Amino acid sequence: MSDAAQVLVAGAGPVGLTISHELARRGLRVRLIDAAPAPATTSRAVATHPRTLETYDQMGVIGEILAQAQQIRAFTMFSSGRRLVRLDADYSTMPTRYPFTAIVEQVDTEAVLRAAVARLGVTVEWGVRLTGFEQEDGRVVVALEHAGGKTESVEVPWLVGCDGGHSTVRKTLGLPLLGEASETWMLADSPVDVDLPRDSIYWIHIGAQALMMVPFRRGRRWRLLDTTTASPDTPSEEIAARFAEKLTPGLGRPVDVHDPTWTSVFTFQQRMVPRMGEGRVFVAGDAAHVHSPASGQGMNTGIQEAYNLAWKLALVEQGHARRELLDSYSAERVPIGEQLLGSTKKATFLVQLKNTFAPIALPLVFGVIRKVTPLRKKVQRKVLGNISGLLLGYPDSPLTTPAAAGPGPLPGTRASSGAGADPDDPGCRAWADELRDTRWTLAVAAPGAEDTPTDTEWLSVRLLDDTVPDVLTAGGTPLADPNGRLRAALGLGPGGWLLVRPDGYVAARGTVLHRRSLARALAAAHLDRPGTRAGTPALSTQGTAP
Repeated sequence: MSDAAQVLVAGAGPVGLTISHELARRGLRVRLIDAAPAPATTSRAVATHPRTLETYDQMGVIGEILAQAQQIRAFTMFSSGRRLVRLDADYSTMPTRYPFTAIVEQVDTEAVLRAAVARLGVTVEWGVRLTGFEQEDGRVVVALEHAGGKTESVEVPWLVGCDGGHSTVRKTLGLPLLGEASETWMLADSPVDVDLPRDSIYWIHIGAQALMMVPFRRGRRWRLLDTTTASPDTPSEEIAARFAEKLTPGLGRPVDVHDPTWTSVFTFQQRMVPRMGEGRVFVAGDAAHVHSPASGQGMNTGIQEAYNLAWKLALVEQGHARRELLDSYSAERVPIGEQLLGSTKKATFLVQLKNTFAPIALPLVFGVIRKVTPLRKKVQRKVLGNISGLLLGYPDSPLTTPAAAGPGPLPGTRASSGAGADPDDPGCRAWADELRDTRWTLAVAAPGAEDTPTDTEWLSVRLLDDTVPDVLTAGGTPLADPNGRLRAALGLGPGGWLLVRPDGYVAARGTVLHRRSLARALAAAHLDRPGTRAGTPALSTQGTAP
């Protein structure tokens, strides 16, 4: 077998590392290049939201990520020295095993992911720049330039551009970034001496301007954000003094800001591509969209894109699905990008809030929110729903088979809510394990499963993509749900079934399993191709013993 790469990934940031990991985990040969001479030493992205943490769990790297994380479970607002409200995390309506935002410096995230891809045999080639490409005859011919000036032409079946906001891949494809430029802000990472709990993000309003503080895990360090401008050449000690002068009256307590270890003055944009690729070439991450940092969505969105594309590309390249499956990448992710541009624009407005009436209005508004419990909970869930990624899904995807509303996750939503319903329950834990499999999963509750606990054992059967399983006669490894907690969380009555995509989203469900209905759901994902090539099976099934 040839050892030539099946996919070339340009860009070894979090997004490029994620897609390289997931392609390699599915058995594809990946070449990963980056134009930089070495890994980055400073961090732009720091917030990792719950849906991305669930993705890391499915990838098998969650333990290493959380070891680097400061867990955030609240959002606290101050105005002119007075605490207005603390909004504690409330994920009760969107169950997850990770009910918090993890603040992980991008350099640490990248180090974890580099080690993970290395375990799968993928090594980053630093100092290798993609300078152009052409698509021809079912392949991509890519021009590369090495650090010493050596040039190289390489042929690959697929190319994925994760090469940042100035993406050569995007520009060569002719994909425009549509949207608008916005404000210029300052960021600084500094040790800060301040008497504040480190389990919260802080928003501080002072007159007609605002600041934010995000705690890191180590070294008393905080990510500081100022929504007013400063010169990029401002000395570090002056930047530190400037933050201290604003934060002390804003928080109503002494704040000592030490010299920052990193600063950036930048004008952020709100732009995205109208489609996510062309032919055999795709884009993801900052190559496809750029966001305000107000709600920390850029990296999280890119990782979700990489996870969405990887399983589809692997199935097509290995012959388990038709080429049309890849059309769903744009169909699913462009609407998500449009939603995020809207939500980050609102977040940007709220963060900077330059209205001169803000000092009067904010105490009144948040005073009501603080005192009216139902309103406070509604605001908490609304904010978390927009930021966490847990409510984003694909209900209108061509891969989704609609179903009537009822208990359990609907088609197009995350199946991981079953694992988050009761993280300590053995059935929910077993479901989390199952979602780490790279294949499709079929969950089937046996007839009469509500009658006795012994009827809540689940079977694991591995099948090829174009084989419709007969779960009533197939055998497999039991996956126990002794308390019936998982079955309840998934909304599966006796004989009910649930089809889950490799990225953990529900594709279809029903009350009674028929071969015809399952075949129809698989056909929607273009998994009905006869004559499958030998390779890793694409579908696993989980069901209760009859």
